[in-house]
Amino acid sequence: MERIDGLRLGVNIDHVATVRNARGSAYPDPLRAAKLAEQAGAHGITAHLREDRRHISDADIEGLMGGLSVPLNLEMAATAEMQAIALRHRPHAVCIVPEKREERTTEGGLDVAQDENRLGDFIAPLREAGCRVSLFIGAERSQVEASARIGAAVVELHTGAYCDFHAEGRFDERDAELERLRAMSAHAHGLGLEVHAGHGLTYDTVVPVAAFPEVMELNIGHFLIGEAIFRGLGPAIAEMRRLMDAARG
Repeated sequence: MERIDGLRLGVNIDHVATVRNARGSAYPDPLRAAKLAEQAGAHGITAHLREDRRHISDADIEGLMGGLSVPLNLEMAATAEMQAIALRHRPHAVCIVPEKREERTTEGGLDVAQDENRLGDFIAPLREAGCRVSLFIGAERSQVEASARIGAAVVELHTGAYCDFHAEGRFDERDAELERLRAMSAHAHGLGLEVHAGHGLTYDTVVPVAAFPEVMELNIGHFLIGEAIFRGLGPAIAEMRRLMDAARG
């Protein structure tokens, strides 16, 4: 299979807003963080507008749409409210994710195979508006194939289980999950889907995923915002970029 070069890094700035909202202040500003990420080599910015607005706000999306020179990837649930917001702003990309109000973070991928008709109808107006539609899924053949059938341009493979197994020292399970991610990256690419990956990636876990030749983009947020406390955001992103480039090289 043809090798795909030029691995991109999307930086998720949700948790800059988490820190801001903890005190109800105007700082730290997610747009300022996004611009710093641009300067440090991010190819895009990701922001998840949750239904409960626990971190990113509607005003943040307004600011990001007006203030970025790199693409915005708007993560959102498949609801009528979020569809209307995306159609009003028309960001470069829209990533559809499952969402439960009680979860701390996105716990799994979409069940596209079981919700194929509804999701196909949901993404059609977004595609017509010029947004690149991505579906956040687990590394399962049925989900990859359903995503292709309903016309998604991109699948983003959920790397959370792989990262959790690594952190817990469950290395056999980690390696098995990594192999599933590898196989489904190749399968998705073979079906004509662009392949992204993300969730929970750190300096310790990014290299094997970055080495998959079919993966075009990694989306990383929480770890980088945490690491920025110690290194600064620019150096934290630069180190992640270095590891990604070394893996792909």
